This record gives sequence, structure tokens and C-alpha cells, in this order.
Amino acid sequence: MNSVTSKVLSILLLICVATSFFSIIYHMNSDDYKTETAVYTIADDSVSFKAVYVRNEELISYNGAGVVSYSVPDGGKLGKGSVIAEIYADESQIDIKQQLADLDNKMEIMEKIQNPGTVESAQPANLSALINEKYRSIISEREKGNISDISAAGDELLVLLSTYQIITNESVNFTKSMNDLKTRISQLKSTEMIPLDSIVADKPAYFVSFADGYEETLSMDKLSSITPELINEVKDGNTVNNGNVIGKLITGYEWYAVGVIDNTDIQFSIDDDVKLKFQSTSEIINGTITDIRDTQTQGKSIVVVKCSDVTYDLVQHRTEQIEMIRGEYEGIKVSRKAIRFKDIEETIVDEETGITTKQIVNAKGVYVKLGEQINFKRLDVIYEGDNFVLSALNAGSDYVSVYDDIVVEGVDADDS
Repeated sequence: MNSVTSKVLSILLLICVATSFFSIIYHMNSDDYKTETAVYTIADDSVSFKAVYVRNEELISYNGAGVVSYSVPDGGKLGKGSVIAEIYADESQIDIKQQLADLDNKMEIMEKIQNPGTVESAQPANLSALINEKYRSIISEREKGNISDISAAGDELLVLLSTYQIITNESVNFTKSMNDLKTRISQLKSTEMIPLDSIVADKPAYFVSFADGYEETLSMDKLSSITPELINEVKDGNTVNNGNVIGKLITGYEWYAVGVIDNTDIQFSIDDDVKLKFQSTSEIINGTITDIRDTQTQGKSIVVVKCSDVTYDLVQHRTEQIEMIRGEYEGIKVSRKAIRFKDIEETIVDEETGITTKQIVNAKGVYVKLGEQINFKRLDVIYEGDNFVLSALNAGSDYVSVYDDIVVEGVDADDS
């Protein structure tokens, strides 16, 4: 081969390589295809609405003189004969009672710290791990807004930190602090007086320290007569300014959340088990739909949900915005505009005979971009939202997978 031929071939080879290189770069940066990455998503069947709380409630009145000291918090459970409140001559006795409760709590913590069994069995490494775990727990409860749980966790953290201090420094001792607490408790008890009167529960119930005026209007025997107009009229935060009323009892172990929802698509049905999320608390409550009835407005229905959990946060409200969830779904999120249909050959196995046959089915799926190739992958739809669907996770190699580059623009059903 002469030098001229060699140079020509070299130039042609260089042109081919350059053409291939620029072709690859062009296709990689081509705007012909617009893609979206398939991602893991959780979705749910839910609806948000204003709910009013319907409960059987009995007002508690006291006509005597004196000040009231409650013995149970709002939402607290009472047994028959349990003390609801005590009556004292003046506010000073309530203050003394509160101080004694705080000091008794501190003494209980000190006794746990000084317990010989606790100190002897504790190891620095284990305590350090428990301290870190409890600290993270407090942060978590703070994010959730669970103030009462933060207080309890804080006491436990104090015990752990103090125990760690004792076993790593033998000179540390809380005996003097405990003696000072005992002296202060003794001094306060000497000024404590017997209450003038006590109010007790005549039946098992939950307690609330105020009345809001809806006790008769929103009782369980009125469930069937609650209207959308009444729901709209109910206001939160009302209090009855009657000096004789000192609270109320929530009787029974059931209450109802009632509101108006758009159930045009028949998402919810009677006997559905649902979960309720509230504005007032991070706690999620289980419930069961007991009734759905039409209103005079087309597509709008009154829904009645039975619940059994009573908490401090919930009894502080008569109405609030809630979210009702029927089901939760985990899958791969796919935009509706990416969905295509394609005729593909599918193998069918007869469960009784085991005989396999092939047939053509019009399959729902998407086109996926892999390098320069465009491949069709099927969808196993488990949930349908407004602008997207969820396809099942790990449905198989022929189905869309997490992190696939799904073509949303630039390809038709025939892959053109």
C-alpha cells in the first residue's frame, strides 16, 4: 500500500470516528425526547374537610364558695368515684399543692439516681448509648409537638446523665440535695390544709375542664339531624361563662367526627376503616365510617366517622380541619402524560392444565430511554392520582423500575 492510499484511508477513518463521536454527542443532548426519572412515592386515598366533634357530655357544676383545684388533666380517664377536683378556701393552697407535686417529682428522680442497684449495674458505655438515644427521642417528640412526652423523656435523661456522673466521678453525691428537698417538702406540708370539699365522678368517663355550649347541640342522639349549615356555624374555642360550671364528663368510649366531603368518585363507603390526621396534634387516630348521606348540594355528602381514642389535644377542640385517609400505597410515580399503549405478545399459563398459550394484549406502559435506545416497559398500576399513577414496586423486568428515564415527550405509541 503506497503512502497516498494510506493517507486517504487514515483521513476516511478519522472522518468516521469524528462523525460517530458527534452523533453520540448530538443524541445525548438532543431535545427530541423529554424524560422524567421514575421515583419511589407514597400516595393515599384521602380527603380534607372541616369536622365537628360529637360526644355525649354532661356538665359538672359546683355552687359552693372557694377555688377549684383539678385532680385530673383534660382528656384524663376517670373511674366511678374518682376525684375530679378539690375545693380550697383560696389560691394559696392550690399553689402549695402544685409546689408539693413538683418537689415530689424531683425527689422521685433523686431516689432513682441514688438507687444502689442502678449505680452498680450501670456501665459508662451503655449509659452513653442510652443518653444519645434519649436525646434523639426528645428531639423527635419536639418536632411532633408532644410536650407531655418531652417532659417525661427529659426526666429520664436527667436520671441517665446523673447516674453517668456518679459512676465516672466517685465524689459526686446527691444526698445533701435529697435532704434539702425533704426539708422543703416537710415545711410545705405543715402549711397544707384539708380541702373544703371534693367533687367525684359518678360514672366512668373522660374529663374536660371547660364547657363550650355545644354539649346538647352536638350530642350522639343528634347525629342524624346534623346539617351542612350547622357544621359551618360551629366555632372553635367557645367557653361558657357560667360561674357554676367547672367542666364536663365525656361519657362512653366513643365519639364521632362529622363533616361534608366530595364523594363524587365514591372513594369512601360505609364500614371503611380510615385514619384521621388533625391540625391540633401529630397523633393519628383510627376510625370507622358509620354513615354517608347525601346533601342538597350535588356531589357533597355528610360523612360520620366513629372513633374511640380521647386525648388532651382533641378535647380542646370542637371543630377543626382534618384529613381522612382510607388507604396508603407505595409505588413508582409515573406522569399520566407518559403513559402509552402497545400491542405485545404475552404468554398465558392455564392454572389447571399447565398448558401455555400466546396472545396479543394491548398493554399499558411507558417508553424508557436507555442510552440511545427507547424500550417499552409495562405498568402495574396500583393507584391513580390526578396527574400521575403509581406502578407496583418490583413487578418484574418487563415493568417500569425506580430510576428509569421515562419518556414524557417525543415518542408516540408506535415508538416513532
